[in-house]
Amino acid sequence: MNDAASPDPATRAAAEAGRYWLMKSEPAECSIDDALAAPDRTVAWTGVRNYQARNFMRDAMRVGDGVLFYHSSCAEPGIAGLARVASGVRPDPTQFDPASPYHDPRSRPEQPRWLLLDVQALRKTRLVSLAELKACAALRDMRVLQRGNRLSITPVEPAEWEEIVQRLVPGG
Repeated sequence: MNDAASPDPATRAAAEAGRYWLMKSEPAECSIDDALAAPDRTVAWTGVRNYQARNFMRDAMRVGDGVLFYHSSCAEPGIAGLARVASGVRPDPTQFDPASPYHDPRSRPEQPRWLLLDVQALRKTRLVSLAELKACAALRDMRVLQRGNRLSITPVEPAEWEEIVQRLVPGG
């Protein structure tokens, strides 16, 4: 990413890590606006209950990785902002809380099943809708667009990141 295409130093720093992710959040639970309003613009990414998504967090995601903050399960799903991975993983406390919708009675504190990491919001973008992503030929192989894919965290290829950040959300 070059400086002309990305004047925001925080966004450039996230992109320099060279790894990119799309992370889905229901805006009623945590929107890009909620993340931007949080202390240090950072939120704990709780509630991941898919082993493959958990394994991405555990095995592949690193502090500084770029994140497309995606609003899902809403009237108009799509990319709503840019963020970065802000911490390594740790046990997700919601798995131990019987009052949480993410409670997992089989998980034990001495052997947690589920993890979280912190995500720092960098900026809100215009909403890049799912339909707009699907209409972009350069993104045809993007994992989130593949039939049957419902993962809450998916890897994004560098060329896909560039296409989205430079063409679809300029100034990113």
